[in-house]
Amino acid sequence: MAKDTFFRKKATINAGGKLIDLSSPKVMGIINITPDSFYADSRKNSLDDILSQAERMLAEGATFLDIGAYSSRPGAEDISADEELDRLLPAVRAIAEAFPDAVLSIDTFRAKVAEAAVKAGGHIVNDISAGSLDTNMFTTVARLQVPYILMHMKGTPQNMVKLANYTDVFSEVFDYFVEKIYQLKRLGVHDIILDPGFGFAKTAEHSYELMKRLDELKRLQLPILAGVSRKRMIYGLLGTSADEALNGTTALNTIALMKGATILRVHDVKEAVEAVNVWEAVTA
Repeated sequence: MAKDTFFRKKATINAGGKLIDLSSPKVMGIINITPDSFYADSRKNSLDDILSQAERMLAEGATFLDIGAYSSRPGAEDISADEELDRLLPAVRAIAEAFPDAVLSIDTFRAKVAEAAVKAGGHIVNDISAGSLDTNMFTTVARLQVPYILMHMKGTPQNMVKLANYTDVFSEVFDYFVEKIYQLKRLGVHDIILDPGFGFAKTAEHSYELMKRLDELKRLQLPILAGVSRKRMIYGLLGTSADEALNGTTALNTIALMKGATILRVHDVKEAVEAVNVWEAVTA
């Protein structure tokens, strides 16, 4: 298939009937309904805390809220689909009811969880495994006709650290995306967002190489999500901790914008929105 017919510049996505223009970068706020996410301040377990965080992030300018109930940090405990659903669905329903205009992204690699969460009020599926951990995911997303965040990872959160081996990390990620995009488009998935998976089965060196070449992903003509917020690639380099990684996160988010990122997935919405505003003022 010719490049000009297969890869066409995608500047909008349709999320639950809401047409979202990604020609201007957007911010996605992270809401973790888990007891063990790597950044402690992001963990929210009571509905009051979850709703308070959602309200704050929306007020600070988040376009999307990314809700996850399965910790994907390296070595995280593997929980059942039923436990994931028990954590996730009350939060999705509560946020959808309290903030009906909010666009909700569901962070899961399980098709069963994705479908239930979309029916409960979700609009986007954010899959760390790109369908590799659940062979039903691609057909489920195609049937639901929701935007799909396609992330690169090898293995599982439990073993991915051991799989951080590449001859050329960017080329492997790029080829992976080409194959997965082809599969999704054949199934009729229209809205695909690319996430290189910083830190997932990648050393800090791999992640910085991906950031250095992030603009080359623009050849695929799809929106690019950068998820670097407070990650080890930042605080490990600076000799600090996730709690102290906001300044480094803002610096790296700004570089991601310069390299073509269209969505910043972050714990700190206000600072990310400010980075977008400054970047747009410079590039206007």
